[in-house]
Amino acid sequence: MDLNTCGIIGQSPALLDVFKVLAKVAPTDSTVLVTGESGTGKELLVRALHANSRRTDKPFVPINCGAIPRELLESELFGHEKGAFTHAIRSRQGRFELADGGTIFLDEIGELDLSLQVKILRVLQEKEFERVGGTGTKKVDVRVVAATNRDLEAEVARGVFREDLFYRLNVIPIHLPPLRERGDDAMLLADTFLRGFCRDKERKTLRLSPEARDMLLRYAWPGNVRELENIMERLSILCDNDVVGADDLPSKIWTSLGQEKARPAPPAPAAGFAWPRLRDMEDKGMDLKTFLDEMEDRLLREALDTADGVKNRAAEILGIKRTTLIEKLKKKQIG
Repeated sequence: MDLNTCGIIGQSPALLDVFKVLAKVAPTDSTVLVTGESGTGKELLVRALHANSRRTDKPFVPINCGAIPRELLESELFGHEKGAFTHAIRSRQGRFELADGGTIFLDEIGELDLSLQVKILRVLQEKEFERVGGTGTKKVDVRVVAATNRDLEAEVARGVFREDLFYRLNVIPIHLPPLRERGDDAMLLADTFLRGFCRDKERKTLRLSPEARDMLLRYAWPGNVRELENIMERLSILCDNDVVGADDLPSKIWTSLGQEKARPAPPAPAAGFAWPRLRDMEDKGMDLKTFLDEMEDRLLREALDTADGVKNRAAEILGIKRTTLIEKLKKKQIG
Protein backbone atom coordinates (compact mmCIF):
# COMPACT_ATOMS: atom_id res chain seq x y z
CA MET A 1 0.00 0.00 0.00
CA ASP A 2 1.02 3.62 -0.42
CA LEU A 3 2.15 4.78 3.01
CA ASN A 4 0.72 8.05 4.29
CA THR A 5 3.57 9.53 6.35
CA CYS A 6 1.47 12.52 7.51
CA GLY A 7 4.17 15.01 6.62
CA ILE A 8 7.18 13.18 8.10
CA ILE A 9 10.07 14.15 5.82
CA GLY A 10 13.27 12.18 5.38
CA GLN A 11 15.15 9.54 3.41
CA SER A 12 17.79 8.45 5.92
CA PRO A 13 18.21 4.71 6.63
CA ALA A 14 17.20 5.31 10.27
CA LEU A 15 13.89 6.88 9.22
CA LEU A 16 13.23 4.36 6.45
CA ASP A 17 13.52 1.61 9.08
CA VAL A 18 10.79 3.39 11.06
CA PHE A 19 8.59 3.54 7.95
CA LYS A 20 9.03 -0.23 7.42
CA VAL A 21 7.75 -0.96 10.93
CA LEU A 22 4.96 1.60 10.48
CA ALA A 23 3.76 -0.13 7.30
CA LYS A 24 3.63 -3.51 9.06
CA VAL A 25 1.98 -2.46 12.32
CA ALA A 26 -0.45 0.25 11.15
CA PRO A 27 -3.08 -2.16 9.71
CA THR A 28 -3.20 -4.13 12.98
CA ASP A 29 -4.86 -3.22 16.27
CA SER A 30 -1.72 -3.88 18.33
CA THR A 31 -0.81 -1.41 21.04
CA VAL A 32 2.21 0.71 20.09
CA LEU A 33 4.70 2.57 22.28
CA VAL A 34 6.54 5.36 20.46
CA THR A 35 9.73 6.57 22.09
CA GLY A 36 12.12 9.35 21.17
CA GLU A 37 13.58 12.61 22.35
CA SER A 38 11.46 15.71 22.63
CA GLY A 39 10.91 17.40 19.27
CA THR A 40 11.48 14.32 17.09
CA GLY A 41 7.89 14.27 15.77
CA LYS A 42 6.29 11.47 17.79
CA GLU A 43 2.76 12.82 17.33
CA LEU A 44 3.18 12.90 13.54
CA LEU A 45 4.25 9.25 13.64
CA VAL A 46 1.20 8.33 15.73
CA ARG A 47 -1.08 10.19 13.32
CA ALA A 48 0.53 8.19 10.49
CA LEU A 49 -0.25 4.98 12.39
CA HIS A 50 -3.91 6.01 12.55
CA ALA A 51 -4.02 7.24 8.94
CA ASN A 52 -2.76 3.89 7.64
CA SER A 53 -4.98 1.76 9.88
CA ARG A 54 -8.41 0.24 9.35
CA ARG A 55 -9.68 2.87 11.80
CA THR A 56 -8.67 5.83 9.64
CA ASP A 57 -12.28 6.99 9.16
CA LYS A 58 -12.90 6.86 12.93
CA PRO A 59 -11.81 9.42 15.55
CA PHE A 60 -8.18 10.14 16.38
CA VAL A 61 -8.15 11.53 19.92
CA PRO A 62 -4.88 12.80 21.43
CA ILE A 63 -4.34 13.72 25.08
CA ASN A 64 -1.16 15.06 26.64
CA CYS A 65 -0.91 13.34 30.02
CA GLY A 66 1.74 15.78 31.20
CA ALA A 67 -0.17 18.96 30.35
CA ILE A 68 -3.32 18.37 32.44
CA PRO A 69 -3.32 18.62 36.26
CA ARG A 70 -3.53 15.19 37.89
CA GLU A 71 -6.79 15.98 39.65
CA LEU A 72 -8.45 16.71 36.29
CA LEU A 73 -6.77 14.05 34.15
CA GLU A 74 -8.98 11.15 35.27
CA SER A 75 -12.10 13.07 34.23
CA GLU A 76 -10.47 14.01 30.90
CA LEU A 77 -9.64 10.38 30.21
CA PHE A 78 -12.78 8.63 31.43
CA GLY A 79 -15.42 11.36 31.73
CA HIS A 80 -17.58 12.08 34.77
CA GLU A 81 -21.18 11.93 35.94
CA LYS A 82 -23.21 14.93 37.02
CA GLY A 83 -22.38 15.85 40.63
CA ALA A 84 -19.21 13.75 40.73
CA PHE A 85 -17.31 16.77 42.06
CA THR A 86 -17.71 20.51 42.48
CA HIS A 87 -18.63 22.21 39.18
CA ALA A 88 -19.63 18.88 37.57
CA ILE A 89 -23.01 20.34 36.56
CA ARG A 90 -23.60 17.79 33.80
CA SER A 91 -22.34 14.40 32.71
CA ARG A 92 -19.42 14.49 30.29
CA GLN A 93 -17.73 12.01 28.01
CA GLY A 94 -14.01 11.39 28.37
CA ARG A 95 -11.40 10.89 25.70
CA PHE A 96 -11.78 7.09 25.67
CA GLU A 97 -15.49 7.39 24.85
CA LEU A 98 -14.80 10.03 22.21
CA ALA A 99 -12.23 7.72 20.59
CA ASP A 100 -14.58 4.70 20.44
CA GLY A 101 -13.92 2.85 17.19
CA GLY A 102 -10.78 4.86 16.54
CA THR A 103 -7.39 5.59 18.09
CA ILE A 104 -6.52 7.27 21.39
CA PHE A 105 -3.03 8.76 21.66
CA LEU A 106 -1.66 8.97 25.20
CA ASP A 107 1.24 11.42 24.87
CA GLU A 108 3.78 11.70 27.70
CA ILE A 109 2.45 8.48 29.21
CA GLY A 110 5.37 8.50 31.65
CA GLU A 111 3.77 11.42 33.50
CA LEU A 112 0.75 9.35 34.59
CA ASP A 113 0.09 8.99 38.31
CA LEU A 114 0.25 5.39 39.57
CA SER A 115 -3.46 5.41 40.44
CA LEU A 116 -4.34 6.31 36.85
CA GLN A 117 -1.89 3.73 35.50
CA VAL A 118 -4.08 1.06 37.10
CA LYS A 119 -7.15 2.38 35.29
CA ILE A 120 -5.36 2.57 31.93
CA LEU A 121 -4.24 -1.03 32.46
CA ARG A 122 -7.87 -2.07 33.01
CA VAL A 123 -8.94 -0.45 29.73
CA LEU A 124 -6.17 -2.28 27.89
CA GLN A 125 -7.04 -5.62 29.47
CA GLU A 126 -10.82 -5.49 29.75
CA LYS A 127 -11.77 -2.80 27.19
CA GLU A 128 -13.93 -1.16 29.88
CA PHE A 129 -13.86 1.63 32.46
CA GLU A 130 -16.07 3.70 34.76
CA ARG A 131 -16.67 7.43 34.62
CA VAL A 132 -15.66 9.50 37.65
CA GLY A 133 -18.59 9.33 40.07
CA GLY A 134 -20.23 6.59 38.05
CA THR A 135 -21.28 3.09 38.98
CA GLY A 136 -21.89 1.58 35.57
CA THR A 137 -19.21 0.07 33.36
CA LYS A 138 -18.68 1.40 29.85
CA LYS A 139 -17.22 -0.65 27.03
CA VAL A 140 -15.00 0.87 24.35
CA ASP A 141 -13.27 -0.36 21.21
CA VAL A 142 -10.15 1.76 20.88
CA ARG A 143 -6.61 1.28 19.72
CA VAL A 144 -4.20 2.67 22.28
CA VAL A 145 -0.97 4.29 21.13
CA ALA A 146 1.32 5.88 23.71
CA ALA A 147 4.45 8.01 23.46
CA THR A 148 7.15 9.14 25.85
CA ASN A 149 10.59 10.74 25.90
CA ARG A 150 11.36 8.91 29.16
CA ASP A 151 13.09 5.57 29.66
CA LEU A 152 10.08 3.62 30.96
CA GLU A 153 12.16 0.56 31.85
CA ALA A 154 14.21 2.78 34.16
CA GLU A 155 10.97 4.24 35.55
CA VAL A 156 9.76 0.68 36.26
CA ALA A 157 13.02 -0.05 38.10
CA ARG A 158 12.50 3.11 40.19
CA GLY A 159 8.98 2.01 41.07
CA VAL A 160 7.20 4.99 39.52
CA PHE A 161 5.78 3.15 36.51
CA ARG A 162 3.90 -0.14 36.66
CA GLU A 163 5.72 -3.06 35.09
CA ASP A 164 2.50 -4.74 33.94
CA LEU A 165 1.35 -1.54 32.20
CA PHE A 166 4.75 -1.12 30.56
CA TYR A 167 4.53 -4.57 28.97
CA ARG A 168 0.92 -3.98 27.91
CA LEU A 169 1.95 -0.76 26.15
CA ASN A 170 5.23 -2.04 24.74
CA VAL A 171 3.72 -4.68 22.43
CA ILE A 172 5.15 -2.92 19.37
CA PRO A 173 7.93 -0.46 20.27
CA ILE A 174 8.87 2.15 17.67
CA HIS A 175 11.83 4.41 18.37
CA LEU A 176 11.96 7.68 16.45
CA PRO A 177 15.66 8.58 15.97
CA PRO A 178 16.97 12.02 16.93
CA LEU A 179 17.73 14.41 14.09
CA ARG A 180 21.50 14.13 14.67
CA GLU A 181 21.28 10.45 13.61
CA ARG A 182 19.38 11.17 10.41
CA GLY A 183 22.20 12.64 8.30
CA ASP A 184 21.05 14.69 5.31
CA ASP A 185 17.43 14.64 6.52
CA ALA A 186 18.30 17.84 8.40
CA MET A 187 18.87 19.62 5.08
CA LEU A 188 15.70 18.20 3.51
CA LEU A 189 13.74 19.51 6.50
CA ALA A 190 15.56 22.86 6.55
CA ASP A 191 14.82 23.50 2.86
CA THR A 192 11.17 22.45 3.27
CA PHE A 193 10.60 24.62 6.35
CA LEU A 194 12.41 27.61 4.83
CA ARG A 195 10.42 27.36 1.61
CA GLY A 196 7.13 27.14 3.52
CA PHE A 197 7.86 30.05 5.86
CA CYS A 198 9.00 32.28 2.99
CA ARG A 199 5.82 31.44 1.08
CA ASP A 200 3.68 32.27 4.12
CA LYS A 201 5.48 35.57 4.55
CA GLU A 202 5.26 36.33 0.82
CA ARG A 203 8.99 36.79 0.34
CA LYS A 204 11.42 35.30 -2.14
CA THR A 205 12.54 31.82 -1.08
CA LEU A 206 15.81 31.94 0.86
CA ARG A 207 18.69 29.65 0.00
CA LEU A 208 21.21 28.26 2.47
CA SER A 209 24.84 28.99 1.59
CA PRO A 210 27.31 26.06 1.53
CA GLU A 211 28.89 27.38 4.74
CA ALA A 212 25.51 27.56 6.50
CA ARG A 213 24.57 24.07 5.29
CA ASP A 214 27.85 22.66 6.57
CA MET A 215 27.30 24.17 10.03
CA LEU A 216 23.69 22.98 10.18
CA LEU A 217 24.78 19.44 9.26
CA ARG A 218 27.44 19.40 11.98
CA TYR A 219 25.15 20.84 14.68
CA ALA A 220 23.78 18.24 17.16
CA TRP A 221 20.18 19.58 17.22
CA PRO A 222 19.36 18.99 20.92
CA GLY A 223 15.81 20.23 20.23
CA ASN A 224 15.51 18.00 17.14
CA VAL A 225 13.02 18.80 14.34
CA ARG A 226 11.13 21.33 16.48
CA GLU A 227 14.33 23.34 17.02
CA LEU A 228 15.20 23.22 13.31
CA GLU A 229 11.72 24.46 12.38
CA ASN A 230 11.99 27.30 14.89
CA ILE A 231 15.35 28.45 13.49
CA MET A 232 14.13 28.34 9.89
CA GLU A 233 11.14 30.52 10.81
CA ARG A 234 13.46 32.99 12.53
CA LEU A 235 15.71 33.14 9.45
CA SER A 236 12.71 33.73 7.17
CA ILE A 237 11.97 36.88 9.18
CA LEU A 238 15.39 38.23 10.12
CA CYS A 239 17.61 37.39 7.14
CA ASP A 240 17.96 40.48 4.95
CA ASN A 241 19.58 38.77 1.94
CA ASP A 242 18.35 36.08 -0.44
CA VAL A 243 21.06 33.68 0.75
CA VAL A 244 21.42 32.60 4.38
CA GLY A 245 25.07 32.89 5.35
CA ALA A 246 26.88 31.35 8.30
CA ASP A 247 26.75 34.74 10.06
CA ASP A 248 22.93 34.61 9.95
CA LEU A 249 22.84 31.45 12.09
CA PRO A 250 22.19 31.76 15.85
CA SER A 251 25.17 32.15 18.17
CA LYS A 252 24.38 28.89 19.95
CA ILE A 253 25.14 26.93 16.75
CA TRP A 254 28.54 28.61 16.49
CA THR A 255 29.25 27.97 20.18
CA SER A 256 28.19 24.32 19.95
CA LEU A 257 30.64 23.80 17.08
CA GLY A 258 33.47 25.42 19.05
CA GLN A 259 33.53 28.52 16.87
CA GLU A 260 33.04 32.16 17.72
CA LYS A 261 30.54 34.23 15.81
CA ALA A 262 31.93 37.54 14.62
CA ARG A 263 30.54 40.51 16.47
CA PRO A 264 28.46 42.85 14.33
CA ALA A 265 30.17 46.07 13.39
CA PRO A 266 29.36 48.98 15.71
CA PRO A 267 26.47 51.13 14.53
CA ALA A 268 27.25 53.91 12.10
CA PRO A 269 27.17 57.51 13.34
CA ALA A 270 23.75 59.07 13.71
CA ALA A 271 24.07 60.70 10.31
CA GLY A 272 23.98 57.26 8.69
CA PHE A 273 20.78 56.17 10.42
CA ALA A 274 17.54 56.54 8.54
CA TRP A 275 14.22 56.53 10.36
CA PRO A 276 11.40 54.72 8.54
CA ARG A 277 9.45 57.07 6.30
CA LEU A 278 5.82 57.10 5.28
CA ARG A 279 6.92 55.84 1.88
CA ASP A 280 8.40 52.69 3.50
CA MET A 281 5.04 51.89 5.03
CA GLU A 282 3.16 52.55 1.79
CA ASP A 283 5.63 50.45 -0.25
CA LYS A 284 4.80 47.46 1.97
CA GLY A 285 1.07 48.08 1.64
CA MET A 286 0.66 48.34 5.41
CA ASP A 287 -1.26 50.62 7.72
CA LEU A 288 0.51 52.20 10.71
CA LYS A 289 -0.46 49.53 13.24
CA THR A 290 0.65 46.65 11.01
CA PHE A 291 3.92 48.44 10.16
CA LEU A 292 4.75 49.10 13.81
CA ASP A 293 3.76 45.55 14.78
CA GLU A 294 6.09 44.16 12.11
CA MET A 295 9.00 46.32 13.33
CA GLU A 296 8.37 45.28 16.93
CA ASP A 297 8.16 41.63 15.88
CA ARG A 298 11.53 41.82 14.11
CA LEU A 299 13.21 43.56 17.06
CA LEU A 300 11.83 41.04 19.55
CA ARG A 301 13.07 38.08 17.48
CA GLU A 302 16.47 39.71 16.89
CA ALA A 303 16.86 40.36 20.62
CA LEU A 304 15.99 36.73 21.38
CA ASP A 305 18.45 35.55 18.76
CA THR A 306 21.21 37.81 20.11
CA ALA A 307 20.48 36.56 23.62
CA ASP A 308 20.43 32.89 22.46
CA GLY A 309 16.84 32.60 23.65
CA VAL A 310 17.56 33.78 27.22
CA LYS A 311 14.61 36.05 28.00
CA ASN A 312 16.32 38.00 30.81
CA ARG A 313 19.14 39.01 28.47
CA ALA A 314 16.74 39.81 25.63
CA ALA A 315 14.75 42.09 27.94
CA GLU A 316 17.94 43.90 28.99
CA ILE A 317 18.92 44.39 25.34
CA LEU A 318 15.51 45.91 24.61
CA GLY A 319 15.48 47.97 27.80
CA ILE A 320 12.18 46.54 29.03
CA LYS A 321 11.08 44.41 31.96
CA ARG A 322 11.18 40.62 31.58
CA THR A 323 7.44 40.42 32.31
CA THR A 324 6.75 42.95 29.56
CA LEU A 325 8.84 40.90 27.12
CA ILE A 326 7.02 37.69 28.03
CA GLU A 327 3.62 39.38 27.53
CA LYS A 328 4.69 40.60 24.08
CA LEU A 329 6.07 37.19 23.07
CA LYS A 330 2.90 35.48 24.23
CA LYS A 331 0.70 37.96 22.38
CA LYS A 332 2.69 37.49 19.17
CA GLN A 333 3.04 33.71 19.70
CA ILE A 334 6.82 33.89 19.45
CA GLY A 335 8.50 30.84 20.96
